[in-house]
Amino acid sequence: MGSPVVAGRDEISPADAFMRRLLRVPDDATPGAAAQSVFGASLLVSTIRCLLTYVVLPVLKPVVDLSGGVGPLLGLVLGAVSAAAIVYSMRRFVAARHRWRWGYIAIGTAILLLLAVQAFGDLRSLA
Repeated sequence: MGSPVVAGRDEISPADAFMRRLLRVPDDATPGAAAQSVFGASLLVSTIRCLLTYVVLPVLKPVVDLSGGVGPLLGLVLGAVSAAAIVYSMRRFVAARHRWRWGYIAIGTAILLLLAVQAFGDLRSLA
């Protein structure tokens, strides 16, 4: 496959190099402690999105008619914000070479797939 990319004294595995290219993490990105705070912010955005989508909106639907396309539009906006936060935190985890980066990438990818399914449903209900 080729030799790992060398950054200073640390070697970057081919899998790490692939993820850095995929997530567009610059080669000169310095590891930092900010990955965990970004992770927390990403979880907060996802939590708010889930609460709004699955708790608040269903409760408010009988009170305020959200059938006029507002619910799916709100779902698309919240899903896009959540997806952006997940990708941003993935980038930070990879840049920091955090020891849990692969676990977070797996969970983040699964959530992104679920968000894509939800977005497809929202788009279908708008059509």
